[in-house]
Amino acid sequence: MFKSILLASDGSEHSFRAAEKAVGLAKLHNGAIDIVYSVDGSTSKTDVLTNNSKFEIERKRKEKLAPIVELIKKENLPYNVHIIQGEPGPTIVNFANKGNYDCVVIGSRGLNKLQTMVLGSVSHKIAKRVEVPVLIVK
Repeated sequence: MFKSILLASDGSEHSFRAAEKAVGLAKLHNGAIDIVYSVDGSTSKTDVLTNNSKFEIERKRKEKLAPIVELIKKENLPYNVHIIQGEPGPTIVNFANKGNYDCVVIGSRGLNKLQTMVLGSVSHKIAKRVEVPVLIVK
């Protein structure tokens, strides 16, 4: 049923809990997990200004996702990591709808609490616009 799972992640505590649920679903159905991390313009600008090279930026982004990747590896599940550019809500929706996923799993809150209060949560935007079932993990 849920063989192809998209896990939206930003390295936050909520996204780690979402990863645990995604792993559980994937184990039940011999599935695979694609991890997607969307980097918005503000984060990208900060990364460029505070790091010495694009390789350092890439390494730090992968470090954010390392605990989630380790969790998936520990369970011997197939996975891919996608780091994409753009505002997380619409960018992840577009990525999910273009992919061949059975479900999207996302944490209820991410790293940017101010943006959540002002603009609405990424998880809410995804739940409204993605064309497959969405599991929001608290």
